[in-house]
Amino acid sequence: MRSELHRVDITDVAAALLARLVDQHGLLLFHQSGGCCDGSSPMCFPRNEFRISDRDVYLGEVEGTPFYMGANQFEYWAHTHLTVDVVKGRGSGFSVEAPEGVRFLIRSRVFDDDELNQLAPVLHGDQHSAST
Repeated sequence: MRSELHRVDITDVAAALLARLVDQHGLLLFHQSGGCCDGSSPMCFPRNEFRISDRDVYLGEVEGTPFYMGANQFEYWAHTHLTVDVVKGRGSGFSVEAPEGVRFLIRSRVFDDDELNQLAPVLHGDQHSAST
């Protein structure tokens, strides 16, 4: 039997880092607003410090942490499965993992036609709240 298809997943290593960051900072969210290809870096913010707009697209949750993408950015990624991973190196100074000497990054693959037909419609920021 096939498991539920998600638009975004997370590696075990990234999930372990995310759990440590939640312990340090409280509830978090991911937001991807730039980068059009594999290796782009999503930003990770405390939920109460980032305002989701009605143009942001909710892609799902990883380890209980919502993942949003800017609507314009989603046009590039709509047919793509995203996996949040982590690598050594400095990312953005505003993302909560930056002081750890690592950065989150996106690994991607294109959905096949069967998978695209299985995907649930996306929600926008005004339809889904990061505070839930």
